Amino acid sequence: MSKRSEALAARLEAGAAALAAFAGGLSAAEWQTRVPKDGRKIGVVVHHVANVYPIEIQLAQKLGAGEAVQGVSWDDIAKMNAGHAKEFDGITKEEALALLKRNSAAAAAAIRALSDTQLDSAAPLSLNADAPLTCQFMLEDHAVRHSYHHLAKIKGALGKHSKAAAAHA
Repeated sequence: MSKRSEALAARLEAGAAALAAFAGGLSAAEWQTRVPKDGRKIGVVVHHVANVYPIEIQLAQKLGAGEAVQGVSWDDIAKMNAGHAKEFDGITKEEALALLKRNSAAAAAAIRALSDTQLDSAAPLSLNADAPLTCQFMLEDHAVRHSYHHLAKIKGALGKHSKAAAAHA
């Protein structure tokens, strides 16, 4: 295992753990709160993060193999997210947190299996105007960042900002 893949996996695990810890403490009413501008319920967003880890990892692995990611657009992502929101509108906290735990562990294991050569491999990525981007960039911009991004949005929706964020405001 490379030091870089270990560091990426540890950052993904830390983000997933922070999301799980925060979401686990939400009341039933908070779980049903809609995230402003997003429109999805907090519970759906937590499940969404867990649900897309396998997709994000698969796309990164493809780049790591030197293969282009073609035919995936932000419109496709928006449609997928909207369909997910409808399908999982009533997701329970227990179900979402179990999936988050399971899929984040699998994602971290997959990241740990990547070599530095794979992390450095670049290929065109349709989500980014076919720019040749590395596997590591894909991981950092998607799977690793995802839980941190949504946790910040969830906290904002509930008016529960971190001490660090409050200090910088």
